[in-house]
Amino acid sequence: MTRIATSGWRVRGVLLGMLAIAGAAELRAAEDLTKYPTRPIRVIAPFAPGGASDFAIRLLQNSLTQSLGQQIIIDNRTGAAGNIGMEAAARSTNDGYTLFFGNVGTISINPHFYPDLSVAPERDFIPISIAAETPGILVASTKFPPNNVKEMVEYVKANPGKVNYASAGISTLNRLEMEVFRKTTGLDMTHVPYRGGAGPAVGDLLAGHVQVMFVTISSASEHVKSGALKAYAVTTKERVPSLPNVPTMLEQGYPDNVSTSWQGLFALAGTPQPIVDKLHAAVMQAMTDANARKLMMDNGMLPTVSKTPDEFKAYLAAESEKWKRVVKDVGTKPN
Repeated sequence: MTRIATSGWRVRGVLLGMLAIAGAAELRAAEDLTKYPTRPIRVIAPFAPGGASDFAIRLLQNSLTQSLGQQIIIDNRTGAAGNIGMEAAARSTNDGYTLFFGNVGTISINPHFYPDLSVAPERDFIPISIAAETPGILVASTKFPPNNVKEMVEYVKANPGKVNYASAGISTLNRLEMEVFRKTTGLDMTHVPYRGGAGPAVGDLLAGHVQVMFVTISSASEHVKSGALKAYAVTTKERVPSLPNVPTMLEQGYPDNVSTSWQGLFALAGTPQPIVDKLHAAVMQAMTDANARKLMMDNGMLPTVSKTPDEFKAYLAAESEKWKRVVKDVGTKPN
């Protein structure tokens, strides 16, 4: 009996020791979370420099660095309409040191457009906050004869299949905007997709290699103001303050072409909640930076923020349903 009792006490002692070690580890982990971040944070931007997503995160980069006390490193992973960057982010460690700067295309459109996409945003990411909304604009090369939407429609109908329109990728918001417009007006045009952000497409538009495109205002506003590009219309319900002389698609009789892009910050699924909360607070603080807000508005972006991560999550659910219907209605498939 003595041996049995002694053995039992030893087992109990070992178990208590293990529990104490586990408790200490949990305590250290909790302490480490309160110290987050202790090293630079990488934010994967899935589009090339020059596009709205890259532009928005770079405007917030310094403010987030100040809020978090660690350097924010932008990692551009381009290609496949943002899917390459999104997949790279989803495969990263969920410790809060790799984040994803997603947009309407990667998060709300691509899952309905690419049936074999390995990433499911609602499963693989945790929404932190929306950071910017970006109106779209229909712009054209100065070498393209039409000077407004009506003239463009007439010209394309007189030259079926001969007018090229650019996009930042086959499944991007701007491509879908043009598909909706083509379906509404019965236009026969040739699509020229570009790899990465809107920058490369706008570059070819400036050179006259393509004739027209829908694009985010932040990617084109300076070229419009300088006269390097023609501006036909913006896609918002009301005119944009930074380009007050550019009419809306709505006022020109195209109610189906009313939309805006958005950009937002995401953590990886499984990221501890204290880190998510700290990142959300950092975005909230960064968006109070008057200089960053002014730069955004001067370039056609609307600085905005989600009051809570759950608010952003609900917004994303509505956006996903909206663009699911558009993809189904337009019938656009990868090519």
